[in-house]
Amino acid sequence: MAAAAEVQVSQFLNEHGVGSFQIKLIVWSILIAMIDGYDIGAIAFAAPRLIADWHVAPKELGLVLSASNIGVLFGSQIFGWVGDRYGRKTALILCNLLFGIFTFIAAYSTNLTEMTWLRLIAGLGIGGVIPNVVAINAESAPRNLRATLAIIAAGTVPIGGAVAGFVGAALVPSHGWQILFYIGGIVPVIIALAAIMGLPESIKYMALNEKQRGKMEALLAQIRPGYTVPPNARFVVEDEQQSPSTNPIHLFGNGLALITPLTWLMFALNLMGYFFLISWTPTLMTAAHATPQVAALSGAALQVGGTVGALVLCWWLQRHRFLAIAILFLIAVPIVASIGYAGLTSTTALLTATFFAGAIVLGIQSGINVVGALIYPTSLRANGSGWQLGIGRIGAIIGPFVGAQFATLPVDQLYTWSALPFAVGAVVTFIIYLLNAARLRARPELVKAQ
Repeated sequence: MAAAAEVQVSQFLNEHGVGSFQIKLIVWSILIAMIDGYDIGAIAFAAPRLIADWHVAPKELGLVLSASNIGVLFGSQIFGWVGDRYGRKTALILCNLLFGIFTFIAAYSTNLTEMTWLRLIAGLGIGGVIPNVVAINAESAPRNLRATLAIIAAGTVPIGGAVAGFVGAALVPSHGWQILFYIGGIVPVIIALAAIMGLPESIKYMALNEKQRGKMEALLAQIRPGYTVPPNARFVVEDEQQSPSTNPIHLFGNGLALITPLTWLMFALNLMGYFFLISWTPTLMTAAHATPQVAALSGAALQVGGTVGALVLCWWLQRHRFLAIAILFLIAVPIVASIGYAGLTSTTALLTATFFAGAIVLGIQSGINVVGALIYPTSLRANGSGWQLGIGRIGAIIGPFVGAQFATLPVDQLYTWSALPFAVGAVVTFIIYLLNAARLRARPELVKAQ
């Protein structure tokens, strides 16, 4: 009896390069990533007005600034599992509905307790976006562009944060802090409803799920007009070793016993520094006697720099992966430490320093979001990325809390200390680079999958 024909999905993608399907997918991904970034950053730009309107001290904002990250801690793992089990598209739609609804409700908060709980619930949905955006793009791209397309998609998260900064500078003075949450609530719900019909699914996810066979055949015909799948053909992702299940225990197999927990630490260190910067910079600069508009623009400069950094660095990150990230961690140390001094010098110096800090720190985050996910096969990718972002969010929670405890330090000293996580991150990431290189030498069949 003749063996059933196989359709090798990775080879199919390699042969046909980037076409209308990938372009459509990345446009959708950019929209979803941008509103995710907007909702992450909105609370930081509302914070100075909350202090004035609710008559609270800056140090009391620690919990509300960290609340969404507590939600992300669990949401990234929950929706990473949902993405691997029910599809990246399903997970992304549910995430946008969840954080959109609860962000809109947050506009009606009257105290820190209400805002904290609403931000925490919204964080569950926010946390599921990046693991699934990375997975859906990496799994639908030709081999030589897997990391690049995923970095471009994930790298636009800071644009959304920058938009929140511009809204904070332009609209909050006349419309109140609530406008940030009205926008951040309505837009993701509209995107989610439109995505039900318009957002494509991951090609490799469909290849591994027989229930998606009809959609998969139609999509392959769309990518390659006239192509017909052989009768009873089996779809295979030929350059990956799939996990037998989505159980997180498999994240430690196949040479990843040390690498997986070290990637969690790498995420935690960068997110600790990142969320200190985006959560406290507008408030600290206001306390350092910058105008509210300049303080908001300094936060926006961080986010704009982040997107520029991700896009400029994506080719280098695609080529050198963990080694490139270790080098960026080192570069981040003096740049982040300079922000406090710049803020005391001039507006131009402040905006320049925050722009370059964003370019490096958020460039790192975009890179590790993708490079970290690519060490796992399709059957575990969103789950593995979800655990990296989820455990890493412990650092994101600690960052704003530490900022709250040391907010009374002179601003130049505070930013000098805030560079410490990046120095440790450089060491950890270089160790990951050495371990992963040894793993690939011992298992050369895994090289193509990464």
